[in-house]
Amino acid sequence: MLDIKIVKTDKPKAKPQGPLGFGKIFTDHMFVMNYTEGKGWHDPRVVPFADFTLSPAAMVFHYGQEMFEGLKAYRGADGKSYLFRPDMNAKRANRSNERLCIPLIPEEDFVQAVKTVVKVDEDWIPTEAGTSLYIRPFIIATDPFLGVKPSETYLFVIILSPSGAYYESGLAPVGIWIEDDFVRAVRGGVGFTKTGGNYAASLAAQVKAHDSGYSQVLWLDGVERKYIEEVGAMNIFFKIDGKIVTPMLNGSILPGITRDSVLHLCRHWGLPTEERKISVDELIAAQKSGALEEVFGTGTAAVISPVGKLRFKDEVMQIGDGNIGPVSQRLYDTVTGIQTGVLPDEFGWRTTVE
Repeated sequence: MLDIKIVKTDKPKAKPQGPLGFGKIFTDHMFVMNYTEGKGWHDPRVVPFADFTLSPAAMVFHYGQEMFEGLKAYRGADGKSYLFRPDMNAKRANRSNERLCIPLIPEEDFVQAVKTVVKVDEDWIPTEAGTSLYIRPFIIATDPFLGVKPSETYLFVIILSPSGAYYESGLAPVGIWIEDDFVRAVRGGVGFTKTGGNYAASLAAQVKAHDSGYSQVLWLDGVERKYIEEVGAMNIFFKIDGKIVTPMLNGSILPGITRDSVLHLCRHWGLPTEERKISVDELIAAQKSGALEEVFGTGTAAVISPVGKLRFKDEVMQIGDGNIGPVSQRLYDTVTGIQTGVLPDEFGWRTTVE
C-alpha cells in the first residue's frame, strides 16, 4: 500500500460555470510519483496542479516513451462518488507499460492513487446528467539522454478534468469516415497500447474526415486493408441480422473496457454476439440488404456513441432511420446507470471512492 503524502493548494480555483466541454478544465490537484532505476517507484504524493520542469533532452520528447489511461469518476444518485472498473484500467496500463518498456505499477497502487486524488478533489465531480470527472493517468520517460534505450527515470501522474459529453451532439448519431489511405497500426506493433504515437498517427486521417463533415475515423487493418478494426477514440460494434458483431482483438486493436462491458451485458441479456473479422465489403453488403440494423462505438469518453452514417470511398451508408437504435440506447442507459448508482451493480463493476 502506498504512503501517499497530500499537500493541498492554498489557492483553490473557482468551479466552472456553464457547459464543461471535454478535457479543457483541470482541478486543483494532481497525483505524482517518481521512478528511479534501482529504487523503483517512490515518493507518491498529491500536490497542487502545476506545470512540470523537464530537460529539453527528456526522452519522452524524442522517442515517445509514454503511456496513458482514461477513466471517470461519477457522482451517484445517493451522493457517493464512484469509479467504473478501475482495476481493468490498472491491468491495461501494465500491458501498455510492458510493451513500451516502462516499469510496471502494482495494480492495487494504481487504483489507490486514482482513489486518493479523486477523493481530494471530490467536490469537482459535476452532478448534471451526462457529466463526470475525467481521470487521466499517464507515465512519461524523463531521462535527459539522446540515446535510444528505455529511460531510467519516469513520472507517473494523474490529472482530473470535469467534463460534459465527449461529442457536442450527445447521443445524436455521428458520421464515421472509413479510412482507405492511411493506417493506424499493425499486428506486432503498439496498436493495443494506449500511447501517444498511435494518436499522432491518426491525426492526418482525422483532419481529412473532419473536413468532409465526419466526426471520427474508422480504421482498416494495416495489411490487407479490408478488415474493420477500431474508431480513433472508441471500439466499434455492428448489429447485423440480429447479432452483435465486433472486431476480434488481434494485437492492433485497443482492448476497451467499455467494449468488454458491452460484450458482457449483451451476453447476459441473451443477445447473440460475435468477435471476429469483419470486412468492409461485408459491411457494405449488409447495409444494402437491410441486415445492418445498428452501428455504435464504445469508449470511456463517449460511453456509447451511435453511428448514423458510414462513408467508404464513394459509398455513403445510412444506418437505420437516423436515430439511436434500441440496443445502443439500452446499453447506454445500463452502463451509465451502473456507473452512477441508478441501477444495481450485478457484476461488481462499481467502486466507491472512500
